Amino acid sequence: MKVLSMIQPWASLFVLREAKYETRSWKTNYRGPLAIHTSKKMDKDTLSYAAIQSLLGKHGYTKENLPTGKIIAVCRLENCLRVTENNETWAVLEDGQVVSGNDYFLGDFKVGGYAWEVQDMKMLDEFIPAKGQLGLWEHVLK
Repeated sequence: MKVLSMIQPWASLFVLREAKYETRSWKTNYRGPLAIHTSKKMDKDTLSYAAIQSLLGKHGYTKENLPTGKIIAVCRLENCLRVTENNETWAVLEDGQVVSGNDYFLGDFKVGGYAWEVQDMKMLDEFIPAKGQLGLWEHVLK
């Protein structure tokens, strides 16, 4: 299965559907099953924000118990949309979707970047330890 590694807390916020999109500077033509992996690295600056702590707290997570170095969820990558406009508090994607609110603030919507859109997000009952890689990589899920 294709796997995407993400830094915490971004990975958990995406898996918990607090963030609708995963933003990347690069495009993929791949569509289909996708596993979400949490890298060992944490974005400590982001974790210091009360709003981020609150979003994680709704789901029982703190910076101390966020999973790292594990595949935590599976979903289906449906779309990879180019960001065509950014207005500081909202953005427009190539298909005309307007991104605002938490969806905007929990992503990096630079013009020319990409918003990855997924469906059917399912957190795994048991997380799978794995060493991450850059880009999309392959892992056999058991």
